[in-house]
Amino acid sequence: MKPSIKKKLEQAGFAVGDAKDFLALNEEEAAFLEVKLALTEALIRGRKKAGISQADLASLMHSSQSRVAKMEAGDASVSADLLIRALIYLGLNGQDIGKSLVKPFRKAA
Repeated sequence: MKPSIKKKLEQAGFAVGDAKDFLALNEEEAAFLEVKLALTEALIRGRKKAGISQADLASLMHSSQSRVAKMEAGDASVSADLLIRALIYLGLNGQDIGKSLVKPFRKAA
């Protein structure tokens, strides 16, 4: 958020924070949320880069299009391992997946 907007909101009496503050997460929970978000974003980018539909990815994974849609929407029922398996089905290797996890933590540091 732009500092000028944050300042205006705070002057208007609004509390400005992040997901960690809003959800009252501890450091570990917030870090895990960042990991899942990074994996979700990598999945969306990877699928679009591969030029395949959600249904196509679902077929590769022996799953359903609605499940892939939930994965891309960040649904709480989707596990991190399912996101990782989807990335592997898209052709990403461990190094590619690792790079997608490093980015959010670099900007937080």
